Amino acid sequence: MLNTADRIRQAMSFELIGLLIVAPLFAWLFGHSLSEMGVLACLGATAATAWNYIFNRAFDHALLRHRKDTRKAPILRVIHAILFETTLLVIILPLFACWLNISLMAALMLDLSFAAFYMGYTFLFTLGYDTFFPPQRSDWEAT
Repeated sequence: MLNTADRIRQAMSFELIGLLIVAPLFAWLFGHSLSEMGVLACLGATAATAWNYIFNRAFDHALLRHRKDTRKAPILRVIHAILFETTLLVIILPLFACWLNISLMAALMLDLSFAAFYMGYTFLFTLGYDTFFPPQRSDWEAT
């Protein structure tokens, strides 16, 4: 299990790289200005960063409690990504509607698009992160 400093590094790098990709891409795809989509993406990223830390820590604790191991096979990574994005979608849907002054249905479509993007991105990012920064056994025992 990653320690707190590792989790902070993971969450911050995840959100920064995601923002650099998603703000210009979604401004272009959905016809909003880069500044409008950039602010929305930053607000969403702030919520997502906090949720990322909370969710991943709880997920790893659950794995450790039930399996005594936090390694994730590909199917578990898919489940992890789906659960994370689903819960985040519910958290930030009102933010999307309010910021862009759009209906909840339009916000849901935008939010689902963000979720689809981030689901794939989450899978690839966490796979890469775990490859470059593998958790050490001593990290599991320290938490």
